[in-house]
Parts: sequence; structure tokens; C-alpha cells
Amino acid sequence: MARAIAQVLGASEKRDGYLEGRGSPVATSKCQGHLEAPTEPTGETGWLVSWCIGHLVELAPTDAYDPKYSKWNYADLPIVPSEWQYRVLPDTKKQFDILDGLMKDSRVESIVCATDAGREGELIFRLVYHLCGCTKPVKRLWISSMEETAIRKGFDHLLDSANYDNLYAAALCRAKADWLVGINGTRLFSTLYKGSTLNVGRVQTPTLTLLMEREAAITSFKKEKFYTVELKLDGLTAVSGRIKSKTEAEKLRRACLGTSVTVTGVEQTERTERPPKLYDLTTLQREANRLFGYTAQETLDYLQSLYEKRLTTYPRTDSRYLTEDMADGLPALCQTVAGALPCMEGLTFPVNAVQVSDSSKVTDHHAVISTAEIAGADLAALPTGERNILYMIAVRLLCAVGEPHTYAETAVTLECGGGSFTSGGRTETAMGWKETERAYLATLKKAPKEVPFTLPELAEGQTLAGGDALLKSGTTTPPPRFTEDTLLAAMEHASAEDFAKLEDVKMGSPTQAQQSGLRGEKEGQRNGADARHQTGAAEWSLPRRGLGTPATRAATIEKLVRSGYVERNGRQLIPTEKGLALCWTMPDQLKSAKLTAEWEERLGAVERGELAPEDFMAGIVDMLTNLVKSYANVAVASSALSRSGRTVVGKCPRCGKNVVEGKKSFFCEGYYDTPPCGFALWKNNRFFTSKRKELTRKIAAALLNNGRAAVSGLFSERKGVFYDATVVMVDNGGKYVHFELEFNDRRKGS
Repeated sequence: MARAIAQVLGASEKRDGYLEGRGSPVATSKCQGHLEAPTEPTGETGWLVSWCIGHLVELAPTDAYDPKYSKWNYADLPIVPSEWQYRVLPDTKKQFDILDGLMKDSRVESIVCATDAGREGELIFRLVYHLCGCTKPVKRLWISSMEETAIRKGFDHLLDSANYDNLYAAALCRAKADWLVGINGTRLFSTLYKGSTLNVGRVQTPTLTLLMEREAAITSFKKEKFYTVELKLDGLTAVSGRIKSKTEAEKLRRACLGTSVTVTGVEQTERTERPPKLYDLTTLQREANRLFGYTAQETLDYLQSLYEKRLTTYPRTDSRYLTEDMADGLPALCQTVAGALPCMEGLTFPVNAVQVSDSSKVTDHHAVISTAEIAGADLAALPTGERNILYMIAVRLLCAVGEPHTYAETAVTLECGGGSFTSGGRTETAMGWKETERAYLATLKKAPKEVPFTLPELAEGQTLAGGDALLKSGTTTPPPRFTEDTLLAAMEHASAEDFAKLEDVKMGSPTQAQQSGLRGEKEGQRNGADARHQTGAAEWSLPRRGLGTPATRAATIEKLVRSGYVERNGRQLIPTEKGLALCWTMPDQLKSAKLTAEWEERLGAVERGELAPEDFMAGIVDMLTNLVKSYANVAVASSALSRSGRTVVGKCPRCGKNVVEGKKSFFCEGYYDTPPCGFALWKNNRFFTSKRKELTRKIAAALLNNGRAAVSGLFSERKGVFYDATVVMVDNGGKYVHFELEFNDRRKGS
């Protein structure tokens, strides 16, 4: 991405960590795979183009504030920094130092922030800028495409960075609040449920709760058997309603055999299926999961790569529309896209740009679309995943601007043998955009089946000759487990009633300061990089909905899987025993999507300049303080450990509680109690390591249950041979358990 911008600017000379050159009269700075640099032009402009590698700067860990926080204690909670600290990530410090040097370079007169056009992109640049101690003036590049034309337009319409101060404030509030909830929530419940780390997150915990509630609904579901009677007539099949009794169903079947059928109703309705909207990230991830089984993270990775190759626009978007200034260029773009897809050969493509163009429905970024670069790309050389995603996006663009699909839908009711039956069919009247979609789906190995069924001409009161009657049985089914497709949908619309009020938030007018700062800008910049921003932060601060953002939902799912709270079974996502236990431990306050709804409403107010960042943070601190206080005198049963996925291997010889397996030891659930039990069998115990033997779960279980375990293959360092013996556990109540060896009836100390 740095190279793409540098090419436009004429910065072609490679340096260590940046590019340099003299070219067109502008200067740039981009982060997060993007850049940083100089100057306000006077004639030929010099450029230094550099980049961040993800987040170069992050909020400092707890022990940076006080070494005591390296240990987790309830008494230290809540941990709330009085003055926030930041740190440079060790793995990327070299690139940070390069940026620091460039910002302090005497040649650099100004900087252009060209990070991702959104809340997080703004945060990434500002943290680097402030930690470098830079005070040079900053302009903002706001683009959603890496095409050369988009980059040039963006530089033609740079805005003063001050117009994005509220966006940065909201981003910093979000980062600090997530830090506070994650740190304090995780430590609170991990110290209560001793011995097991229970990760808490504002988005992660409610998402896990969605899975838990679905699993509970499946577990409590009771199947019910039912029966139907199916009539096989000339040209159509009709089905009865569900019948609970097999006897009654069989009685109806017999009554219908060879009996004439009367048409009691015919209703025909003209239907119109409008073209689908363009993709936002979540919709694309859902459909890619349905068609190809890709995880949300895989789809995002493929899309990010396509963006960096300039074949698609910005990936992390929650909008399904384009800005109105893009409408004029759509006919040419659609023609280019159609020409690049072999499956579109011979089809015509009307372009109704107004269907996809609505600036009022575009937030930080417009919908994901393919770019004109697709024409010159070697699509066959793309990795399969990238090619599949690119084709999906390209075809969706052609469908979205197409004509409606129309058909006639017929519903028929019939009477036979004293029972009522129904049948239905449809007749297509205009293929419209469906022709494009079906041409694409036909190229897939598992193309969805769509076979319109046309009924014969029927009229009310008509009598049909009887036919065969079949008895069918079935059972009611529980709600299905979540797939990534359906979970993403649930995350997007979680707690709809809590988010409903956000829909009514009107775009506030820009503040006086914002207006005065923009008076010097050109009027009518509708063809700019993102002309919506010419009136300040208020217009682009549309409220976000659901759990997380399109950019973070995939990472949330992956974190739940990595943490052992959720497992994949094919395409299904199933909460583990550990995940279910975590949900049971959390208070409703942290499990509900309502918390996120409230946060996003208030963060939107910060973005619009309607709420001070300090007031937002004060609310978060109050919530955490009250949460910690509410657990001050709560005694929690330590059996939660075993429910959290720990394997119980036996009973503690000191206190009788369960001994469970951890990463480094087999330890008592009361190990951290007050007073502590302290019993543990350490896996790296020198008694076993010196004999080249591993303290396995089987050996530990035998020691706990019998006090001794028969072990084969012990190594004698003195004799250099292997031997078999019985290991006897000797526990004197100290920090470490000791062991001895028994050979037949003789005992030999260790």
C-alpha cells in the first residue's frame, strides 16, 4: 500500500523503512500497512513515504504502572491508570524508530495521515505521532480504494487533521475502555474462580453467550413426531398439514386413495425480487461461509490481500452503498468487470446506479466493490480463495445494478377424503439480475438448486382425478447450531431492542469550531476522496450496531476458538464445557449485548462532539468499580475449575478437594485458597526428569488414588540402564511432594 501511494507521488527511491522521491505537490504519511511523510508544496515536492506494521504503539500492560500488578489479586481491583502509558511493541520498534526519525527530519514541514479511513486507523496514526513528540501540521487522506485515480482524488481534497479530533477521541476511549474491562473483568473472575484464567471481553463474552443460549435451547428441546399425507396427482404434488396421530394420518391416507380431488382455492400473486445490495464485510463473510465454507477470518484475509493488490476497495466496511459521486463511473466499471469474468460472456448488463448510490447510508467507507484493475489482472494466477472472493464481489456488483427479477407465485388449496391439502408453484416472468447470479452459481461445484415449478392451469371448484396417497413421517427439529454465517448475523443484530434507539440518532450539525475550520475548504467537493467529510465529523459519525464491528467480528470468533471456549465441528460452532462454565460465571451485565449498545451510543456522541471523552471514561470506571464491589464478600465454589475444562485426576490427600491437571502441574482446587492448600505434583519434578520419565496423568492418578504407582522404563544414571519399580508418594505437607522407590518388598529412598 505504501508503494501504491509512493508511485502516485513519485517517491521511487528505496530507503531503509521508507521510500523517497520528488514528484507531485503533496506530502503523505500512512500507517497500518500504510504511511508517513512530509511537506506543503512549493513547486516540485519532496516525499518521504513510510508505514506502520499494524499497531506500532499500544496501551502499556498493568505492570508498567506498578510491579505488583504482575500478580493477580482481588484487593488490587479495579486497576484504573491515573495517567495512561503507552509502549512500542518490541517486534516493530525498528519501524517506529524510523518513523520517529522521519517526523523529526528537518526537511519535513508537514505530514499527511493516510491510515485506514476509520476509527482504528485514526488511532494508529495519532498514537505514533504523539509518542514521537511530533508537533508538525497534519493533513488527512481519506480514501477507500488504492487505485491511482482514487489516491489522486484523495490528495486533491485533503482536510486538516483537526476535523478528525473527535474520531480519534472516540477511538482512544474505545481502546481504554476495552483495556479496563478486559483487565479488570478477567482478573476479577479469575481470582474468584481460582486456578483458571477466565478471559472477559466486552464483545467476546456476549458472543459466547449467544452460543451458550443456543446450546441450551438445543439441549432442552424435545422432539415431537408428526405425520403428513402426500397426494401424487397428475402434474402436481399436494401435502396435508401435520398430524400428531399416526392412526389419524393413516385413516386420511386411506380415504384419499383413488378419491377425486376438489380445488377449493387458487391464489396467484405477482412477486418482484429486487436486486441484492452490495457487500459489506459481514455480508461477504456470511456468504463466503455458505458457498465455500471459509471462516470469517479467512474471508477477511483474502479480501485484505485483494485490496493490497488494488483489485477491490477497502475491506473493513459496514456500508452496503456507494457515495453518490461514484454513480457516473459505474457503467464503465461494470463493463470492465463483466469483461473480466468468463461466466458473464454473452450477457447484457443494464446499470441502474441509483440503486446502489446513497451517501447518507455510507459511514466510514462505502461498500466493497471490485476495481477497474481487474481488467489487467491475471485472475487465473490468484490463489483459489482470493479468486473466489473476487468473483463473488464482482458478480454482486453486476447483480446490484441489474433489473428486478419478477415471477408469478401460485398457491393452491385442495380437498380430498375430508382433509385439506396445499400445493404451490411459480412461473418466472423476467429473469432480471437472477440471470447474472445463476450464470455465476453454475460455475460452482455445489451450486444452490433453484428449479421453478410451474403448476398446471387450475380453477376454483375444478375436480381432479384421484391419485396415489403416501404416508410421510417426520420429527420436529431443534434450532440449528451456529455456523460462522449465522453467528455473524446474530452478532450484527444482537440485542436489536437495545440498538433500536440508535437508529433514531440524527446527524448533528457541525460545531462552530468545525465550521470555522472548514470555511477555507473548497465548496462542492462531491468528487473528492470522501466528500461526506467536508462538513466535519458529525456527518460521518453514524452509529455502529451489533457486537463488535465488521473489522473485529472475525477476530472475536477466532479468539473464542483459540481460548478453548468454542470448537469447530465442520461448519458448526459449538461452545465447549469451558465456554459454558465461563458464561455461567459472568453476571448479566457483562453477558448482555446491552453493554455494547450503550457504549456505541456514547462513542457515537464522542465522535459527534456531543459527549466529552472524560465523561465517557468516567462511566466505564464507575461501572467497573461497582462490579468489583459487588463481589467483595462472594464465596465461589472452586468446582468451577473442573467445569472450565480442567481434567480431574483424583482427590487431594491434604484437603480432599479435586486435583486437576494444569499446564505445569496436577494441583489441588484449593491451591490458592486462604489459607492455601498448596498441594501440587509438578510435571518437571526432578525425581522423574532425572530418571528420564514423564509424570503423566495416569501416574498422577495412581499416586493420588493408591499412594503408589507401578512405573516401567525408569533410567539409572549411575548404571546407565532402564528398570521397573513402584514409585511411592511421600507427602509431608511442605511446598514439594517427595517420592521413593520400592523394589519388590525392599524400599529404596530417592
